[in-house]
Amino acid sequence: MSEIKLLVQRFNPMIEPKPHFAEYSVPVREGMTVLDALLYARDYIDHSIALRFSCRQASCGSCGMKINGKAALACYTQLAELKGEKVLAQPMDNFAIIKDLVTDFESFFEKHKSLTPHLVRADTQEVDNPTGEFVMSQEELEKVLQFTYCIKCGICTSSCPNNSTDSLYPGPQAIAQAFRYTMDVRDEGGSQRIEALDTTHGIWRCHFAGSCSSLCPKGVDPALGIQLMRRHVLSGKPPRKSGEGAKVWKPSAPADSQGSGVPPDEGSPSK
Repeated sequence: MSEIKLLVQRFNPMIEPKPHFAEYSVPVREGMTVLDALLYARDYIDHSIALRFSCRQASCGSCGMKINGKAALACYTQLAELKGEKVLAQPMDNFAIIKDLVTDFESFFEKHKSLTPHLVRADTQEVDNPTGEFVMSQEELEKVLQFTYCIKCGICTSSCPNNSTDSLYPGPQAIAQAFRYTMDVRDEGGSQRIEALDTTHGIWRCHFAGSCSSLCPKGVDPALGIQLMRRHVLSGKPPRKSGEGAKVWKPSAPADSQGSGVPPDEGSPSK
């Protein structure tokens, strides 16, 4: 069984003046990921290593970190794909360090929240006490589907040069999700997102470096979302105004009556 040298950046800002590196020899088995190597080091060599993880299948976004200098998901990065006998694990850039590989996401989620990442509707009574559902056609779904894959891992934000220089910039994740909801035919909140983004520290700060999209583990392409959202910010006009979102579809009567009991044709408009 071969071994790798795992170099982990260690740092506890509560008691240490600066980061340092610790080296661990980890036996390698077939199919082993960087997360597996880190857990081996923590479980069998040094219990004090701090890292964040959960699903182990690239779904939760918890294990984002820099691996050999590039932000990635530790559970999705195979050791066999990395060149050399050493693997360097560091916390992601543009995030405050809590301890070792664990970073503080409070500001990240506050920026995400500031751009209203949910459906906004004028018919709040229907939203709170639904009598039916807001139906999308397949074509309408495909316009936003790519952007729904975001798992909020923070990798795009870590790689963004604007987030490195402007702490008030919302970041690629937040802006791409603003586009995702603005383009959702069930949503009517585009105007408030446009207003929030049309600022000195808003959408115009993006210089289209593209690093966010090149490193996204889910293929979301935040850079594309930002550029498409710019069209709406530039025009000042959202795709829909209040009251113009997809209408409520209510199931028809039981099968022996006139209605079919199924949603409208997926190829037809939803409003």
